[in-house]
Amino acid sequence: MGVGRRMKKQGPPEPLSEAHFANLKRKKGIPVDDIPAEEHSSKKRRTASKKPEKAIKSATGTKGTGRQANGSKKTASAPSNGVKASKTKGKKAPEPQSDSDEEMNDEFDASDLEDEAGSDEELKLGSDFLGSDDDSVYDSDLDQDAGKKEKFVFSDDEDEDDDEREEKLTAANIEGLSRKLDQQREEEEAENEAELREDAMQTNIDGDKPHVLDSDDEDEDLAAKTKSLLAPDLQMLRTRITETIRVLEDFGELAEEGRDRAEYTNQLLKDVCAYYGYNEFLAEKLMNLFPPREAFAFFEANESARPVVIRTNTLRTHRRDLAQALINRGVTLEPVGKWSKVGLQVFDSNVPLGATPEYLAGHYILQAASSFLPVMALCPQENERCLDMASAPGGKTTHMAALMKNTGVIFANDPSKARAKGLIGNIHRLGVRNTIVCNYDAREFPRVMGGFDRVLLDAPCSGTGVIAKDPSVKTNRDEKDFQQLPHLQKQLILAAIDSVNHASKTGGYLVYSTCSVAVEENEQVVAYALSRRPNVRLVETGLPFGKEGFTSFMGKEFHPSLKLTRRYYPHLYNVDGFFVAKFQKIGPTPPNAVLANGKKDKAVTRNVDDDAMVIDKTPIATEEAGKEAKDDFGGFDDEQDADYIERAKRNAMRRRGLDPRALKKGEKKEKKGMKEETSEEEPTKEVTREKEAPKEKAEKAEAKSEKKEKKDKKDKKEKTKETLKVEKAEEKTTEKAKPKEKKEKVKAKK
Repeated sequence: MGVGRRMKKQGPPEPLSEAHFANLKRKKGIPVDDIPAEEHSSKKRRTASKKPEKAIKSATGTKGTGRQANGSKKTASAPSNGVKASKTKGKKAPEPQSDSDEEMNDEFDASDLEDEAGSDEELKLGSDFLGSDDDSVYDSDLDQDAGKKEKFVFSDDEDEDDDEREEKLTAANIEGLSRKLDQQREEEEAENEAELREDAMQTNIDGDKPHVLDSDDEDEDLAAKTKSLLAPDLQMLRTRITETIRVLEDFGELAEEGRDRAEYTNQLLKDVCAYYGYNEFLAEKLMNLFPPREAFAFFEANESARPVVIRTNTLRTHRRDLAQALINRGVTLEPVGKWSKVGLQVFDSNVPLGATPEYLAGHYILQAASSFLPVMALCPQENERCLDMASAPGGKTTHMAALMKNTGVIFANDPSKARAKGLIGNIHRLGVRNTIVCNYDAREFPRVMGGFDRVLLDAPCSGTGVIAKDPSVKTNRDEKDFQQLPHLQKQLILAAIDSVNHASKTGGYLVYSTCSVAVEENEQVVAYALSRRPNVRLVETGLPFGKEGFTSFMGKEFHPSLKLTRRYYPHLYNVDGFFVAKFQKIGPTPPNAVLANGKKDKAVTRNVDDDAMVIDKTPIATEEAGKEAKDDFGGFDDEQDADYIERAKRNAMRRRGLDPRALKKGEKKEKKGMKEETSEEEPTKEVTREKEAPKEKAEKAEAKSEKKEKKDKKDKKEKTKETLKVEKAEEKTTEKAKPKEKKEKVKAKK
């Protein structure tokens, strides 16, 4: 290797002896005969001669080969003299010889050494081998200039020198250097995109028909592997899934001859079940919702968790103040999106989010972003009467209270007492004061209480939209679940509709939501509600994003208004799978309607014509002054109530030490006054009687005579009955007396 730049600064190295080069040659198996003998006297200055020049060249060449063996430099060592190179190529490498001065000096004659020493033109090497004009020193820089194929291999010191020679950042050139870096990045990105395009082009070559479908033997092998509990080859499965999707997208050109689309879909279903761990029933149900490529994106999105989101409690703080406080504690966050004014998305946190002072003070609550959507669609107003039918753990209930600014009243119902405890804790922590917690079966709620302005029903569901949170859904859900859960949801939505007050001035709305993406739990339940309750209709949810609901699915046609519902998917919006529908109640519940419990309504009046006005069961919360409320359960019993009132008055007078008879005296005076009034009215009645027609008098006389005749007949019948009873009694007495008389006569005779 040539002399580096460092060598000039540090001074010349110590001269190497020819014995050192001989040892190096012996180690590499190079003959030592080519190296001339070195003078034993180290005090004499080294002189240059023709033959030693060649020896030095060969020695430097051996040094290069040694470095090549160490792996630091790869050179094709060639001497500068072409003649010498040709000679060395022709020779064979003899065995290494002993290191003796006699053998090394045999090659050179003494006369040659004397001639060289006595020559006038004495060539001397410089201190760093660069000062001489002779070709006896091997320099790699000269080899590069001569056009040889050797390359530099710089040491660490030389790399540091190159770093020192780089431009230093200053206020003047920093802009130019940043531009250079930006250009380099752009070029790298362009190259990467070009490579990706080339790869895509290679995978989509015309006529490339991938072999995806397995033969019978391969199927048997896979079955044997599954029986032996061997892990599948995930990389092979993933590539096969992508190839199958590519075939299904361009089936006409890429499909194999004699193969049907159903075979490819079945293969894709098997691979998805094996790769992601779904049962076949659920995987098929989810695949039917999307095209093949979108279904693959949906399954892939379920494997990664959704971002952590917190909701600001506006009853206690503002989002900006909360964000600043959490940033000061080492939390990395940003707004969840333009669609929410209270959500914050957390990327990283140095402290547990459920134990910060802000959390304990009720400034925020951990809540998924998708749970904001039903409350935003319901949009409760201040001073309204609202119902949350399934409220635990309280995220939506407290959100409603924040929107209502702690005014009005919210009934937070949950059928589970254990979950209601967590609901109560969140209500107290977040400072909610307008909520009443109750524990009822939601299907009974219209009987318990009704007349709500707005109702929120977040129904229990299969959880197919939150598989990322609960992976057990992949294997736990079967066909029974998708039969029982929709039945329960249909009962709940009918109860929710009946609980809404259609006459509300500000409300009359119902929001139905689930954390599922299955059609059986969403569109079919909404269609059932529309068919059973014609007094409701679907309206716009008011949400700024979301995919429209299905109006037709696998041969089933739904009402066109189902376009107003909204669907949310994890692979499209990076939120949990969700469904939201908003109803408006425009009229009372129809008569003989099927209730939530499956029975018909018997409280409606029987003598009502089909075209008559229908009466709503739900009581009206606010009524105008001067109007009495009409209730369907019947009127009060006034006579019975009067007795209760009199008893209460008497008891109250006795407690005060008064005589309760005074009430009777007052009543008698009132009756006398009433009689006097009636006596004054009697002459007027007599005048009216005189004015009556003679026909009416005759009719009255006939009626009186008939009454008398009836009384006479009754008297006669009663008399006849009495006489018959007396006669029968006399006969019985006489019969009893006869045997006594006979006995007396017999005794007298004796």
